[in-house]
Amino acid sequence: MVLGCTVFAAFAQVLLKFGALHPMPPVHFNDFSSILGFVQAMLGNWQLLVGYSLHGCNAMLLILALREGQLSLLYPIYALSYIWVDLLSLYFFHEHMNVWKGAGILLIIAGVGLLGKVSTRA
Repeated sequence: MVLGCTVFAAFAQVLLKFGALHPMPPVHFNDFSSILGFVQAMLGNWQLLVGYSLHGCNAMLLILALREGQLSLLYPIYALSYIWVDLLSLYFFHEHMNVWKGAGILLIIAGVGLLGKVSTRA
């Protein structure tokens, strides 16, 4: 279930990035019509709506998983979402992989693997 959460979280982040690329009206917090226009523009941005909906699904799945599992084991698995976001960013936004990103991905995988191995012994 937590692995599903990581996928939801990664796609939610990508959709939020796509949604953020759309132009939004300027907001002046002392002007109600400006705030109303901003909310209307956000509701018209399907990428933001779907991205936030995926974050909601992600939260529900994580809550269900945490009811039955150990937080100290499940939450590090959730860190795999950083890997999916990085790989999806390479594909969708043509971002570049560098040594530090690669090292970070290897550390996350090693940490999750180590925690999985330690938890099976206990």
